[in-house]
Amino acid sequence: MGNQSSILLTDVGKPPGSQTWAGRCTRLADGSEGSGFDPDQLPVLQMTLVQPSPELQIHIRKELNEDVNTREDALQHIKDWLAKQPHLPDFQDDQRIMTFLRGCKFSLEKTKRKLDMYFTMRAALPEFFTDRDVTRPELKEILDNVAFPPLPGLTPNGRRVIVMNGKTKDYQGPLVADGMKLIFMVGDIRLLEEQTGVAGDVYVLDASVATPAYFAKFTPSMVKKFLVCVQEAYPVKLKEVHVINVHPLVDTIINFAKPFLKEKIRNRIFVHTSLDTLYNYVPKEMLPAEYGGDAGPIDVIHQAWVKKMESYTPWFKEQEKMIADESKRPGRPKTHDDLFGVDGSFRKLTID
Repeated sequence: MGNQSSILLTDVGKPPGSQTWAGRCTRLADGSEGSGFDPDQLPVLQMTLVQPSPELQIHIRKELNEDVNTREDALQHIKDWLAKQPHLPDFQDDQRIMTFLRGCKFSLEKTKRKLDMYFTMRAALPEFFTDRDVTRPELKEILDNVAFPPLPGLTPNGRRVIVMNGKTKDYQGPLVADGMKLIFMVGDIRLLEEQTGVAGDVYVLDASVATPAYFAKFTPSMVKKFLVCVQEAYPVKLKEVHVINVHPLVDTIINFAKPFLKEKIRNRIFVHTSLDTLYNYVPKEMLPAEYGGDAGPIDVIHQAWVKKMESYTPWFKEQEKMIADESKRPGRPKTHDDLFGVDGSFRKLTID
């Protein structure tokens, strides 16, 4: 992967010339020039998460406050702390701990809080963190109708872009919790596979097939659980959220979600009436073909992620044991109300 990413990512944000983004990936995989997108190369490319080039890593380390001379000391400090927590599982995974440190800009105290919440949420929300098998009919149905892949490349400033879109307005979907479960599955894989860290995440949400009937299924309680988990239990540095193909329903949904979002995230939501303004934030050529880019069809990228998630099935099952045990927590155990507040205080999503 090292040679692939160092060639590919130095081109990010530059005019692609005669080669497509995916074509450059093909060239890097087999040494030939490659004239276009070749789905058969996906297993060779491991193009689901291309890692940053050495030059970009320097920028990312500055963004994350990462010092190569002291990061191992920070890692050992967290491992020693984890080993002393009676309510937390035996967790000595260097890669995932380092991802947490990076996401917390190497603040040891923030990293401890995030890790504690990570295991606490996994115990508190089994609807998100159990039965994580993409061959299950409920999950397969969602994956057949909704795509939400992280894109293979990075922006010029080292950010990962995730595109979410639906295939048809007719799809009503099964349980909302299962869709959220899949998002956390991708997140857990990234904890392992973002080997050198990224400078934050950028989400592109395509609202073209959003319908009132589907979003009426999103209860305030479920939305809050999801957003609390994302914001408090994962080392996510959410830099921007871009909503495209908008219509009047979008404003209703955004206003519904805003009370559950931290202020700095509320201020990072951008609504676009044209793809041209999106390109001011996300390089056009790194986007899927459906959005004018050169990364190939979004469904091909999505299917690569589906295969990746399927390959992780035994690991997902093993991870079900990695949860907090509140009966062993020093002091007072955390309750549902401690984590999520009182359900009755939420307002409902009203859609005309």
